[in-house]
Amino acid sequence: MALPENSERANEQGESLKKAFPHAVSARFDRASGRVVIELSSKLAVSFSPQDAQGLEHARPSELDRIEVTPSGFGLHFPKLDADLYLPALLEGFLGSKRWMAARLGQVGGKSRSLDKKAAARANGKLGGRPRR
Repeated sequence: MALPENSERANEQGESLKKAFPHAVSARFDRASGRVVIELSSKLAVSFSPQDAQGLEHARPSELDRIEVTPSGFGLHFPKLDADLYLPALLEGFLGSKRWMAARLGQVGGKSRSLDKKAAARANGKLGGRPRR
């Protein structure tokens, strides 16, 4: 059970954070563009593709039609998916956990078609390919 002084301190910290950083005023899914749009207290609108966010990557548009903004304005909740996003992390470019983001970056790197990657693959093939484990 939370002590009253801890609750008061947390509320004060939340209010000071709210004054220092933009927070979500509203959020919606725009079916036309296929993007989640967040209206911030700074009058700025931010949008992203659900496929780029952990927990939303396989969501259907019908599962994104309801988005709840937490009372602090720093969280977004997608009730039909039971998924949550933390707005400060989203604004910093983190759309998921570090592990999830690293996996996504690895997928992008693996799709690279650079001349260096092709040369490395050819050189590796001349050596007999990838070593067995």
